This record gives sequence, C-alpha cells and structure tokens, in this order.
Amino acid sequence: MKKLSTLLLTILIATSDFASAQRLIQGKVTDASNHPLHHVSITCKEGNNSSYSDQNGEYQILVDSIYKWLIFKLQGFEEQEIQIKNRKKIDVVMKPEKISDNRNKKVCVAGLKSVASSCEAAPAMVQLAYDTDFNTENYSSIQENGFKETGNQPLSTFSIDVDNASYSNIRRFINMGQLPPKDAVRIEEMINYFKYDYKQPTGDKPFSVTNEIASCAWNENHELLLIGLQGKEIEKENIPPSNLVFLIDVSGSMSAPNKLPLVKSAMRMLVDELRPQDKVSICVYAGAAGVVLDATPGTNKMKITEAIDNLNAGGSTAGGEGLKLAYKIAEENRIEKGNNRIILATDGDFNVGVSSDSEMEQIVTSNRDKGIFISVLGFGMGNYKDNKLEIISDKGNGNYSYIDNIQEARRIFIKEFGGTLFTIAKDVKLQIEFNPALVKAYRLIGYENRLLNPEDFKNDKKDAGEMGSGHQVTALYEIIPANSKETIPGTNPLKYQKKEVAPGQNYSNEMATIKFRYKKPDGNNSIDDSITIIKPKSKATETSASFKLAAGISQFGMMLRDSEFKGSSTAENTVALIREGKGKDEEGYAGELIRLIESAKALGMK
Repeated sequence: MKKLSTLLLTILIATSDFASAQRLIQGKVTDASNHPLHHVSITCKEGNNSSYSDQNGEYQILVDSIYKWLIFKLQGFEEQEIQIKNRKKIDVVMKPEKISDNRNKKVCVAGLKSVASSCEAAPAMVQLAYDTDFNTENYSSIQENGFKETGNQPLSTFSIDVDNASYSNIRRFINMGQLPPKDAVRIEEMINYFKYDYKQPTGDKPFSVTNEIASCAWNENHELLLIGLQGKEIEKENIPPSNLVFLIDVSGSMSAPNKLPLVKSAMRMLVDELRPQDKVSICVYAGAAGVVLDATPGTNKMKITEAIDNLNAGGSTAGGEGLKLAYKIAEENRIEKGNNRIILATDGDFNVGVSSDSEMEQIVTSNRDKGIFISVLGFGMGNYKDNKLEIISDKGNGNYSYIDNIQEARRIFIKEFGGTLFTIAKDVKLQIEFNPALVKAYRLIGYENRLLNPEDFKNDKKDAGEMGSGHQVTALYEIIPANSKETIPGTNPLKYQKKEVAPGQNYSNEMATIKFRYKKPDGNNSIDDSITIIKPKSKATETSASFKLAAGISQFGMMLRDSEFKGSSTAENTVALIREGKGKDEEGYAGELIRLIESAKALGMK
C-alpha cells in the first residue's frame, strides 16, 4: 500500500511539473495590408500541438517549454517559421506565395486516359499569385436597373439566382488591397451569400415565400420591399444517390497555389462527405480532355483521393472538350431518380478548341434537358473569366461559386453540402405585379442578368434558375409610393390603359401580387402559385434582423458600384445597419463583412 501511495505521488508531481512547463501563446495573423487572415494553421514544429486563427485572425496555442518554433500555414501564402523564445504574444504578417518558373518543367497527369500526350511543357508566362499588374479578368457588363413607372410597366419578371460567386470574389479583391471592378459586383449574389431567418416550407412545397416592407435606409422618401424564398432542407442521409463527375482544369494557368492546389484541397473535402451509395468519376482537361478515374463508389475514398492527389498542371486549356466529355461520362453513369451532377473547377480561361461564349452556351443548353445539373467553382485571379463561368452556370441548370480560400471550400462542401449538390426545384421564376394605386414606381436591386420578359413567365421553354436544398433567395425592390411628387425620368402616361378598379373589387390595401412558377427537378411541367402583399397600415418602426442585413449589403454593393441610386449610403451607416442585423453571427460572416466595408472605405470606396 505504501509503495502504491509513493507511485501515485510521483505521478502527481510529474504531472504537475509537466503542466507548469506549458504556457499559452496568443497573437494575430494578418496580411501585408493588415487584413486578418482566417483559418491559418499554427503548429509546433517539434510536437503535435496545433491551432487555427479565427475570423479576426486571432489564435491561441498551448506549447511546451521544449518547443522552439511555431509554423504558420495558409494556402496562397508563404509558410512562416517563427521562433518562440520566451514570448507569450506573437503577431505574424503573412506574405503572398511566389510562383516558381515552370517554363522548362515537364508536368504529367497520372493515369490520364484518351489524351494524346499527358506530359506537356508548362506555359512560359510566370507571375506572382497576387500579381495585379497582369490582368485579363473578364466580367459581363451590368447596366443597373432603373425605376419603372407602375402605370406603364406593372410587371417585374425575373429568374431566381442562388449564385454567390460575386461576394467571395469581391472579398478577394479587397483583401488584396484593391476595389473590385464595378461589373464584378452583382448585388443579388452579395445578398444571397448570407443566411436569413426565413421559415421552412410546409407540406410538399419546395420553398416558402416571405415578404417585409419598411422605409428605405438610403432614401427616406422611398420604401423597401423584401421578398425571401427559403428552400426545403433535405437531410444529407435523405438526398438521393449521387453520380458526380469532377471536371478539373489542369492547364498551365492552374499552377498557382490558389488554383489547382486549392482545387485539390476542396475536392478532398467533398470526398470526405461521400456516402456508400454515391459514385465519383474524374475528368480533366489541358491541351486535351481525358478520364483519370472511372466511376468509383463513395466507399473507396482512398482511390478517389489518390487520383486527385496525382493531378498536376501544364499545357493549354480545352475547356469545351472537357465539358463534352464530362456530360458523356455523367450520362453513361446516370442514376435514375438520382442526383446526376458535374462539378467543374477552373479559372475559366479556355483557349483551345471550343471556347467562345456562344459555343460554351450551346454545349450546356444541349445537355441540360438530360437531367444533368452542374456546379461551377471558380478559382484564381489575373486571368479569371467570370463571364464564361456565369454563362455555363446560368444556361446549364447550375449554381456558381468562387473559392478564394480553404474556408470557402469548407462552407460550400461541408456546411452547404445539400444545397451545392442537390436541386429541389428548377426553372424558378418570379413575377411581381405592382398596384399603381399604392406604387408609383419600383426598382429591382440587382438581378440585371436574370431579367425576363413578361411573356417568359408562362413559357415553359424559357430557362430559369435552380434552387438547391436549404438555398435561400432574397430580392429587394426600392419603391416610390403612389402619393410621391417625384417624377420618373423617361416615362409618359399611356393613353388607352384604364387604371380604375373594376366594380365590386377593392384592392386598395394590396401593394403587389407575387406569382412564382417552378418545375420539379425531374419534371417538364411548371407549377404555379401566388401570394398577395398587403400594405402595412402604418410605417414599420422596427424591422427584422434579416431585413436590416439585406439592406446593409445592398448599400455596400451600391457604394462599390458607385451607383446613382445609393442615396445617403455611407460606410458608417452601412456598418451600423449590418451590426443591427447580424444576429448571433456564429460563423463570423457578418463580422467579416464589416471589416470588408471598413477596408473598402480605406481603399477609396465612395
């Protein structure tokens, strides 16, 4: 007994000595522009202790006295080794990673089938990962929506848009220390990046519809109407079996650390989420297109991961051939009543063979009716072709995201797995009919590339947007009340149209009617529904957090575009509005948004 007591005492002393030898080190990780860097990996060189920086760039790590070095890693930045010494606080500034000269290097795609040459010389062009001097990025032109007079044009019709690529791309520009090009700012995608407190649909409806009306934050004489759609949440285990085709760009332009290496990290995350009933094929394209992995079940994660790990970049970019091959493979492995989807990862810089916008559109439109959907993932900078990727997504029954860092990949493939991969409704269109008795004029904020003619609403051959599991769509209308004395430029009263209400009908309290139309994922016939928006009896003195957040993001977008409609918007009142609407912000996205606004102001945003 005495020996046992002595042994226990020895263990306690040893444990106490060990504990006292540890200490907590904390600090902050930023880039050269003092922007906080999230999810930086911090490890002890001599041991297994590890940590990550949070949304504010701050970290804490427990180290032993024998440890001498901390290692800081983040995709796209140079690895840093920092000596600990006897410090308790260590702040680190990360530097963008440089690209080595690959012009004489041979690169191969392991296991590539049906490609004439799997080893090609990498292109001669060499640049830094964050080089802003060389820039051939392309964005489709956006002509901002103006006000429409209700008496002349009572109908507003558009396709939904669940894409959110614009927001993460804007974040990339600002974090690099520059304002984004105006045409890179799609306000609806900025709004739809964020989550709002909308109710889940009931019964067999694929989505619910919410509306809210209040004063307009940037123009006190106007009102703001919010329309929110909430897609039904489908639990991961209830999603039908998936037939996924990874289509990965391995051309020379993808060699940068924020391109193919980040693609591979993102794809590994998705592989981790696969279920036994899922299967994956992998196609690649450079100077030609080929298959590197035949359809493989989700149980064989090691084989899928090995195929991803063996990918290297080099050669020109036959994107059109890659798309054709991916659709062929998806069709060959089709799962009836399953989820058949291509996941395209690229910078969009197609330069060999079929590559024009019209040719890309033809490829995806000719295949979309086969029940094969597409998720488009954009990567990189300098030569990024947003315009091409937007076309592929819009015309190919798809969704479009831009991945600027590993956290964004995690958000898409883990936190929003169902929405990214499983469609609950397709060809979703909205048509809002405004009542001229209450609305003098209206303006849809954003969705410029998604506008439809009034007659397109009932035309089932007219393509529209898709909604995934749990997806949300938010649209904002700026409204000029009927009693306003404000004149609408460029409009004249109509001579023959009757504006009076028919006898026995009273719509005096109806502001608008929302009609929506959609098809089931495997259906060809549309389903119609509608709701009426009732004008509040008095001005709302308090609005929901969701309303404030969406309004604040709209202000930010208008300021980035230097919009003629931004009114009294300032960085200060935008931040104040978002602070009121951010709620718990458990993931830190609203906090990050506030930092982006403050950084944009410092960069000269007006």
